[in-house]
Amino acid sequence: MASSAAAARRLLVLRNRHGHMLHKLRQLSSSPAADSLDDGGRVKIFDRDLKRRHRDRAAWAMREADGFVEAVAENLLDRLEDCRKAFPSALCLGGSAGAVRRLLRGRGGIEKLIMMDMSSDMVRKWRESENTTNDGPETHFVVGDEEFLPIKESSQDLIISCLGLHWTNDLPGAMIQCRLALKPDGLFLAAILGGETLKELRIACTIAQMEREGGISPRMSPLAQVRDAGNLLTRAGFTLPGVDVDKYTVKYNSALELVEHLRAMGETNALFQRNPVLKRDTALATAAIYQSMFGLEDGSIPATFQVIYMTGWREHPSQQKAKSRGSATISFSDIQKQFGPNEN
Repeated sequence: MASSAAAARRLLVLRNRHGHMLHKLRQLSSSPAADSLDDGGRVKIFDRDLKRRHRDRAAWAMREADGFVEAVAENLLDRLEDCRKAFPSALCLGGSAGAVRRLLRGRGGIEKLIMMDMSSDMVRKWRESENTTNDGPETHFVVGDEEFLPIKESSQDLIISCLGLHWTNDLPGAMIQCRLALKPDGLFLAAILGGETLKELRIACTIAQMEREGGISPRMSPLAQVRDAGNLLTRAGFTLPGVDVDKYTVKYNSALELVEHLRAMGETNALFQRNPVLKRDTALATAAIYQSMFGLEDGSIPATFQVIYMTGWREHPSQQKAKSRGSATISFSDIQKQFGPNEN
């Protein structure tokens, strides 16, 4: 009898533990963290479906002339003028691809251009604009996702991404796909937003939330994920990597005008772990703090945009390669003897 009672108690304990574990699993499966995992169990930082809707909205809200976007696109395309070779086939990915198309002006010797975006509305807008201009290279339009690049391997001479790739969950993976889509000795050009972007807005929003809500929630894209762009290019397998960083300061009449510009660019918050509602009091406090802390004498407010420019090539035997260690034919002591001691 004693052994039967002990066995019954053990069975009851196991059932209770099992029920407790099931309850925990149900809580975990219904939590936002569980929803932010892909089929392979990898963490997803950004909600790509939401970002697609942002791009749909931006297709019809974008400005006819956007000085900041055009400055970034122009700076990116200037790098083509440093290349002696031509790029007959090119792929332009998302972001500000429309500005890139307008500003090409024959640079790169592009004969066939593919413009791709995850938003069908954006692609439709580009196609309509193409029908009105009807100049430049032969252009084709594709609806596709940078995270699953629908481009044949070794098919492109050039891939350009202007202000789009920073919204991918696996940036190195997206860049690897770009490298594979390039022909040998093909060029990858990209401009992405860096961690200093919108620092003024982030500071103002953080202070407002602390004052009005007693805490903060993630509202800005974690752009600081790009901490070492040179290493990022190397990890993706590109050769001859090059990185430049520029800062742009754009003036706005108010914080509201800044937010409207971000919406027109498709750059509003798409984090999975986000508070979907910004309280009205907090929004008003953010605008007031922004004006108080950063307002200029003329009444406008500045907004910082940090842009990281990246260039990389798909490997080819004709490219320059670093000499192997120990292959030098002259020593530093011989150089010092030739040019004399360093007086500094």
